[in-house]
Amino acid sequence: MKQKKEVFAKGVCLQKALWVFLIGSIFGVVMETIVSYFQYGDFESRKGLIYGPLNPVYGFGAVIFMIFLVKYKNPLKVFFGGMLLGGGFEYLCSIIQEKVFGTTSWDYSGHAFNIGGRTSLFIMICWGLIALLFVFIIYPPISKQIEKIPIRIGKILSILLIIFLLVDCAISITACLRQSERSKGIEPSNKIEVFLDKHYPDKRLNAIFENAKRQK
Repeated sequence: MKQKKEVFAKGVCLQKALWVFLIGSIFGVVMETIVSYFQYGDFESRKGLIYGPLNPVYGFGAVIFMIFLVKYKNPLKVFFGGMLLGGGFEYLCSIIQEKVFGTTSWDYSGHAFNIGGRTSLFIMICWGLIALLFVFIIYPPISKQIEKIPIRIGKILSILLIIFLLVDCAISITACLRQSERSKGIEPSNKIEVFLDKHYPDKRLNAIFENAKRQK
């Protein structure tokens, strides 16, 4: 009897979620950069992490769509599911960013039917359209390509990617938290904070997170 060939990251699983997160994060930066150019006539940094062209909001959004929406074949279910999941997640991210870092990266107060400026009907419709694009156009070929990765190589690359993302997130979060302290006039109290002040000053962070506005 022929033994069934083992496939890397088959179906909806944690390993595939890792790579979908990476692809979604890069896609988000590219899309937002293009949109900002047409809006403001200039290229702005729309990164969410210090290292790499990554925006975790879109990365997690892609993973959420993968977990909850790719099983549906009905476009209406995908669209309205994308509206609710994407809009809800963006709303949550806005609250976390404001409460933890004291900044906001978007404000939809000028939109009709907005919810606290954190999301709006228009933005939720955009999430619904992105969900349709992701579920029916983007995800199927990406899923197949991920599953074609040799198992051993896939496992090694996954471990390296996890290490990179953890380090990137840790540096980005601590650097932004320290920036928040500096804005309040708090002096560094240990070697780590001195290191952060030296290597991740306001000028550098403001250039990376251009659309992050500090709350007054």
